[in-house]
Amino acid sequence: MFSEYADFDGLGLAELVRSGQVRPHEVLDAAWRAIDALNPRINAVVASMRSIAERDIRRGLPDGPFRGVPMVLKDEYLFYSGFPCDFSSRLGQGMTAPYDSTLVKRYLAAGLVITAKSNLPEFGASVTTEPVAKGACNNPWDLSRTVGGSSGGSAAAVASGMVPVAYANDGAGSIRIPASCTGCFGLKPTRGRTPTGPVDGEYWNGLVIQHAITRTVRDSAALLDASDGWEPGSLHAAPAKAGPYLQEVSTPPGQLRIALSTTSPSGTNVAASCVEAARQAALLCRELGHDVVEDAPDYSGQELADHITDLLAIHLARGIDQLSAQSGRAASESSIESAHYHLSEYGRSLPATALLATLEHFGALARRVAPFFQRYDMWLTPTLGAPPVRHGYITANDPDWRRYVERYFAFVPFTPLANAAGLPAMTLPLHHDADGLPVGVMFTSRFGAEDMLFRLAGQIERAMPWIGRKPPVSTWNLKEAA
Repeated sequence: MFSEYADFDGLGLAELVRSGQVRPHEVLDAAWRAIDALNPRINAVVASMRSIAERDIRRGLPDGPFRGVPMVLKDEYLFYSGFPCDFSSRLGQGMTAPYDSTLVKRYLAAGLVITAKSNLPEFGASVTTEPVAKGACNNPWDLSRTVGGSSGGSAAAVASGMVPVAYANDGAGSIRIPASCTGCFGLKPTRGRTPTGPVDGEYWNGLVIQHAITRTVRDSAALLDASDGWEPGSLHAAPAKAGPYLQEVSTPPGQLRIALSTTSPSGTNVAASCVEAARQAALLCRELGHDVVEDAPDYSGQELADHITDLLAIHLARGIDQLSAQSGRAASESSIESAHYHLSEYGRSLPATALLATLEHFGALARRVAPFFQRYDMWLTPTLGAPPVRHGYITANDPDWRRYVERYFAFVPFTPLANAAGLPAMTLPLHHDADGLPVGVMFTSRFGAEDMLFRLAGQIERAMPWIGRKPPVSTWNLKEAA
């Protein structure tokens, strides 16, 4: 089974299980052979849940769409009852909760086998994955490069073939950034599409939305079908979908109105390879019959970055206080990465009116850009301002927190708008630069329009399939060597 495991996406593996060609424990064994072989070089997995996965298989898996499919959980927000979730921090090490998160329950009901926790930056607060507590996660395309963040370990696990699907979340691009860096598909849903219960109301005042990183569009669609939906107590509810998202993947999108922009909304530099990726995607969209023109929503990316910085600083201060109280450990510069510690101190210095100003800015921004997304079905941009950077260039352990923030937002000039305005957006792995590094392209759409994104993604995946591109450090190269 090891020689074939990584050749299947999640739905493909589930079909093998359903037809009796393989058994769930064989799939789990194959996943762990891949993890054991690759993780020493990549460091995507930071905690094993194999014994729990084996127990769940012995008890019998639900007959869901992903029955028997291994999955990793990014080690924040989602709690598996009694299992540590420490947010990749020294301060919160070993923290547990006495309940399963709602999303975990929905994943288990879909038949998924949760087998490990994946790496992320401290507190999930950075755009690279280099935590002091867990060590850097290396990009399977080039081990000296970042996998992005904050869902970096999830992206690396999927890109390298350890697992076909991985839980991720996105507060300023944290699904789309690592998916772009590793050559995966990543969709950030509309605000309120996926649940945060049974305890939490929302993350980062609604900016953080949960979903997944996958290799195929259909896995993302089917996983969102299995996990979406309002739950009692939720503060937000996305518009109801018209039908299964999986069905949308094979539905022609019709002629879409697409606006193309390659200029950073904050005036920062955009690498030539990222510009080229977006322009090549625009040409493909024209060939597929879509109407593509150059245009962009009218807003200040720098002003948005400033407000997200304030929000991040305030939430770091609050989160550090909570973890310190729960763990009984004192918060200090010795237990918190330098830029995050000083950012949290900056957050403590802000008046309450600064938080209110930030939230009001997000609301006004959503109103400001809404007419643009009525004129156009999609906004096409590069996903990032640069290909995957080298380790150490953007690090939360930077003693100069202002330099850290400046480099942070220069790397991700396009992604934050969707979070601030609650819009759905996706990155597609359509390009590689001259060094062979993945360069994603991003499509952002109007509120509630995941169906349209999945239709376009399915059309593009059929026209320009990326599944054959394999990283040098991956399960497929192990298979060839064997």
